[in-house]
Amino acid sequence: MKAYRQASVMMNGMSARPSPSDQMRLPLQSDLPGGADGFVVSDCNRVAHDALIAWPDGMGGVMAICGPAGCGKSRLARIWAERVGAVPLTGAEAALADPLELEHRPVLLDIAQDADDETLFHLINLAQAEGGALLMVSRPSPRRWDVAVPDLRSRLDATRVIAMEAPDDAVLAAILRARFTERSIAPGDGVIEYLLRRIDRSAEAAAAIVDRLDAEHRPVTRVLARQVLGAADESADLFD
Repeated sequence: MKAYRQASVMMNGMSARPSPSDQMRLPLQSDLPGGADGFVVSDCNRVAHDALIAWPDGMGGVMAICGPAGCGKSRLARIWAERVGAVPLTGAEAALADPLELEHRPVLLDIAQDADDETLFHLINLAQAEGGALLMVSRPSPRRWDVAVPDLRSRLDATRVIAMEAPDDAVLAAILRARFTERSIAPGDGVIEYLLRRIDRSAEAAAAIVDRLDAEHRPVTRVLARQVLGAADESADLFD
């Protein structure tokens, strides 16, 4: 309780600061067209997706989604935040949030491992109140975060954690198609399949290769993709 009182004093002490609503809210644009309708559910993200469909279901509480960079965890969390009207916060800046804005509200905390112990403790306690809920998003699991407050450690260890994996072929192909569509590019036959086998499995890698292909100002064919990726010869194609 001592840690909770410290957290309450810290958060209440921020009431004289300017409202952070404009600077603290995460951009809610989707990484793919169509918002939730454009989110491709596959084996790599199905458990997390299904867990958030009906949550919070009146019981509130705390949940965490973790996974590697570019796996889509932040995008899935933003879709959830839009659906439930959650207050979006991010990292260490969460300490600046107005406590009155957070009471009896769902909260999304992205880059959650960067929040300080007192803020995390306070947000977890707020999530237990009627109408409250806290969705934490991070690369490492909360069980691996470096925290100093024993009561916070026990709460994080008890948190439901759902892991997401790197995008599989279905998700990565959808990301590539969306990036090409954004640039009005119609890739040639086999281009997407060729790229799937050669780029890192992340949304960032997909965006980067489309940027590089677009910069060539030529029809996007397998030949161009091979040139841009710097393949030494065509021998790998024999095994596609």
